[in-house]
Amino acid sequence: MSGETIAYVRVSTAEQNEERQVETLKKYGISRWYIDKASGKNTARAELQKLREYVREGDVVYVVDWSRLSRSVEDLLNLINEFNSKSVKLISLKENFDTSTSMGKLMITVIGGIYEFQRAYILEAQAEGIEIAKQEGKYKGRRPVEISNLSLICDHWVKGEITGTQAAELMNVCRTTAYKKLRQYQESLQSVQ
Repeated sequence: MSGETIAYVRVSTAEQNEERQVETLKKYGISRWYIDKASGKNTARAELQKLREYVREGDVVYVVDWSRLSRSVEDLLNLINEFNSKSVKLISLKENFDTSTSMGKLMITVIGGIYEFQRAYILEAQAEGIEIAKQEGKYKGRRPVEISNLSLICDHWVKGEITGTQAAELMNVCRTTAYKKLRQYQESLQSVQ
C-alpha cells in the first residue's frame, strides 16, 4: 500500500529560518509539510502532534536529521516505534537512515541497547552516590508529604464519596502518592485497634 510522502521540519525559534531544510526535502516529492518553530527538548510540539495523528500505513516521513525530530534518544526511539506500529516509514537524510530497511532495523536495536545501557549506568551511579551520602550522613531521603486533612479525605474516599483522582487533587499529590497515603492511613488505624 503506497501512502503519502510527508516532511517534518523544525527550527528552534521563530526567528530562525526553515528554508534550508525545506529546500533539502523538496526533491523527495513531499505532498504534506509539518513545520514547527519550537525547541526540540520534548515531543509536545504542535506540528509534530498533528503529524503523529495524521500518518497512516504506507506513509513515508522525511526529516533532514534526527535532531529535528528529537533531542533525546528515548523520545527518538518512542517516535520510531510509534511510526513502525502504524507501518509508517521514517527516513533521516543526514544519517542515511531508513526504518524500513534491515540496516535501519538493526540500527534501531543498537540505539535502543545504547539507551538502555546509558539509563542503567545513570541509575547505578545515582544509587552509589546516594549510598555514599547516606554513609556520610548527608542523605536524608525525600521529605514525607504532609497532608493536613488526610483522615477526612481518606474517610470520604473509603466510603466511595470521592474517587482516587479527586482524593489526589484534594491532597495536592499524584494518584500514586494518594494511594500510598491511603494505605499508610489504613495501616495506622489497624495498629491503633
